[in-house]
Amino acid sequence: MTVFLVGAGPGDAELLTVRASRLLARADVVVHDRLITRDVLALANPSAARFDVGKVPGLAASQQRINELLVALGQDYDCVVRLKGGDPFVFGRGGEEAGALLANGIDVEIVPGITSAFAAPLLAGIPVTHRGLSHGVTVVTGSSVTGSRVDFARLANADLTLVVLMGVERRADIAAELMQGGLVTSTPVAVVEWASTERERCVRCRLDELGATSAQAPAVLVIGAVAGLDVGSVKSFAATWALA
Repeated sequence: MTVFLVGAGPGDAELLTVRASRLLARADVVVHDRLITRDVLALANPSAARFDVGKVPGLAASQQRINELLVALGQDYDCVVRLKGGDPFVFGRGGEEAGALLANGIDVEIVPGITSAFAAPLLAGIPVTHRGLSHGVTVVTGSSVTGSRVDFARLANADLTLVVLMGVERRADIAAELMQGGLVTSTPVAVVEWASTERERCVRCRLDELGATSAQAPAVLVIGAVAGLDVGSVKSFAATWALA
C-alpha cells in the first residue's frame, strides 16, 4: 500500500511526467486539488474513486482533514494518487502530507512535477534568468499563514527575478513593499494566469501599476527586468540580445 504524491504540473496534461501518467492510469483512488484540469483527471483509471479536496477561500478542506483522509485511504488501498498542482513540494504542503503518512506507517513515493514558478514565465516568453538582466531567481509565496508573511522590502534586488505564487490578492501591497525596498517604479512586471491551459493570459505592466492591474487567480507574478522580454517575439527579444 503506497500513497503517491504526484505533481500535476501547471495544467496541460501533456506536461505531466510519464511516471505521473502511468500512476493515474492504475490508481485505485485519486485525491486532487481544485485547480487540477479536466484533461489531467481524464487520464485517471475510470474506476478510481475521486476526492476533491481543493482549497477555496471561505470553503476549504483543512490540511489536517486532508492528512487524515490520505492516511485512511492509504490503509485501505494499494495505489492512492495524491494529485497536486505544479510540484507537490513547492508551496504544495507535500512535506506535511508525507510526514503524516510516514508517521502512520504508510509508504510514500514522491513524483516531482513541473512547477508553475518556472513554467508560467517560460510559456509567456519570459526566461527567469538572462545574462545581463537577471543573475538569479527567488520564488516566494504571496499568501500569509498564521499571520506570518514574506518581507518583500528585503527582496527588492534589481539584479534578480522575483516570482510570486499565490500573490494576486496582495499584489498592491507586494508592489508597495518592493518599491519601499528600493525597486524602481518602472520595474517590468508580468502576471501570467492559468499557464499552459486554454485560459492562459499574460498581462504586463510596471511595478507601480501592479495594484491597479486586472488579475485573477491562479496566476504567477514575475517581477524584474526579464518580465519585459518575450522570447516568442523576435523583435522584442532581439532588442535585448546585445545585453547578453
